Amino acid sequence: METSLRSCFTVVLMVLLLSAGHLQQAEAQSRCDSVQLSWCLQSIVSNMPPSQECCRRFRTQQACLCRETRDPTFGGYLRHPGARRVATACGVRFPRCN
Repeated sequence: METSLRSCFTVVLMVLLLSAGHLQQAEAQSRCDSVQLSWCLQSIVSNMPPSQECCRRFRTQQACLCRETRDPTFGGYLRHPGARRVATACGVRFPRCN
């Protein structure tokens, strides 16, 4: 009886942990807003250094960058070499996207 109770507890714990991870990922994706990156467009397409506001917004979208590179509106800007320069200047690690 104790073994089955322990097994049941283990299964419940695993389900809760997996659910929590899924919820965190869904929450991060729900905060993705490519419009936030519009604050950086001038810096991306020119040699202007990014503003503090650009960097703040770029950092809030860091988890979304791969998704945003596929966005029909802003994806082209994020694939532009200037986007990596802005990311570096803002201290954001630009992910390798598949």
